[in-house]
Amino acid sequence: MKLKIDNQSLVDDFFDCASLLGIVAPLKDYQFIWYINQYLGYNFRVNHNLEIQLRKKERNYFFSIYEDPSPSCTTIHYLYNNQFDGEYLLPEFKHLDFLWLVKDDEMGIYDISLMMQALKTLPGVQLVVEMTDEKIKNKQHLIL
Repeated sequence: MKLKIDNQSLVDDFFDCASLLGIVAPLKDYQFIWYINQYLGYNFRVNHNLEIQLRKKERNYFFSIYEDPSPSCTTIHYLYNNQFDGEYLLPEFKHLDFLWLVKDDEMGIYDISLMMQALKTLPGVQLVVEMTDEKIKNKQHLIL
């Protein structure tokens, strides 16, 4: 008997109670994280255990993930680097530099809107968009 992984179920579970923002900010990831932490009061740190490795064209590509686990609440923030050495974590969104995933079962549209407005005030940020599930073809690349 063969067991088969239900990728769609994994994707659905992972994105349940999650919001995803796409960010255009042509900065080094450490610069962008510094701005977020300094100006918006987050505590993002790189989590090497979560780093995503994709194999394309007989080469490995590594995408950094920064995490801000808020110890006092149920909200977890992940910031993905969408680019590594000319490859993209989400190739359908090559124009995006970063992806911000917020996992929280109580976060509303108002909270996301406030986050977007705050991000737009950071140096180097050119665009912040909320991403909808149906537009993301490679959602499985974001699963941790």
